[in-house]
Amino acid sequence: MTELSPLQAEIHKLIRSSGPMPVWRYMKLCLTHPEHGYYVSRDPLGREGDFTTAPEVSQMFGELLGLWTASVWKSIGSPSTLRLIELGPGRGTMMADALRAIRVLPPLYESIDIHLVEINPVLRERQRATLSGSRNITWHDSLDDVPEGPAVILANEYFDVLPIHQVVRRETGWHERVVNLDDDGKLSFGAAEEPMPRFEVLLPPLVRAAPIGAVFEWRPDTEMMKIATRVRDQGGAVLVIDYGHMRSDAGDTFQAIARHSFADPLKHPGQADVTAHVDFQALARAAEDVGARVHGPVTQGEFLKRLGIETRALTLMGKTTPEVSADIAAALKRLTDSGRGGMGSMFKVLAVTQPDLTMVAGLTDEPSAPAPGDATE
Repeated sequence: MTELSPLQAEIHKLIRSSGPMPVWRYMKLCLTHPEHGYYVSRDPLGREGDFTTAPEVSQMFGELLGLWTASVWKSIGSPSTLRLIELGPGRGTMMADALRAIRVLPPLYESIDIHLVEINPVLRERQRATLSGSRNITWHDSLDDVPEGPAVILANEYFDVLPIHQVVRRETGWHERVVNLDDDGKLSFGAAEEPMPRFEVLLPPLVRAAPIGAVFEWRPDTEMMKIATRVRDQGGAVLVIDYGHMRSDAGDTFQAIARHSFADPLKHPGQADVTAHVDFQALARAAEDVGARVHGPVTQGEFLKRLGIETRALTLMGKTTPEVSADIAAALKRLTDSGRGGMGSMFKVLAVTQPDLTMVAGLTDEPSAPAPGDATE
């Protein structure tokens, strides 16, 4: 048997001493273990990392989110101070591109102070380098630490790494899915011996008739309720962009990604990104339960097109070489296309706002964002 990594050894020890481990706890250890967690020890982004996010594909993505921020700021009365918050800001690329677009509106640019919620010290340093020319930036370990006030909160690929709970259906009911050790001493999936009492009454309608062997997964509502409560009480909006499904349904989406390819989520804990699809219906329900207003979800492709990404791409292509134009066209296709390799339909977009904000750019039929023109380079 090959030598175990430090986190593997710790997980094996925990299982041997305390019994099978719920999937949510395994996922949390893989991502945020204080020494060996995936998100506390490395830069996972880009070609040299394990995955590429939309801001790394093209500057257009962040620029349009900057224009979206401007439209929200105007819609809520152009407050003199706006907290611009990003949850899990990666290398700072999206924020840098958003700020470049925001600079064309000096009153907004002067009103914002920037708050980045990031636990990874390696990525914090990358963010400092990327945003070195920007002002009023503060880093936080949690949204709870960000000062009060009207805010635009950007959450791109944030919810997908929050730990999930899983249950599997057996003839005796719904049993919590766990991680255990098999006869060869390797990590494997299993199920708790006793079913969860009366769990079926809590299930979404589509899941209640799921067959034996089906898996249902969910995240606690607490994170979305906390964010939604903030914008409900203090004003502003949160924009959630992530891969996932529109409706709550059964299905096992727990997965690992390493070097831009899918991997076994149990094979290299702490050394691969482990994620699960986002249930956008559950996010919307949690926000509505606290009295915030929900807009969407729509697909990422539809959202970006409504904000004018095709016009922006043509503007950029008209100012550069044929080779760079081809790269811009390829980036546009990747961000908006629904075909193989495209992010357009896999990723969804949801906005949650203060209750009286009835129109949101990109998520209603009538566009309300500034048209992207020649102001940003």
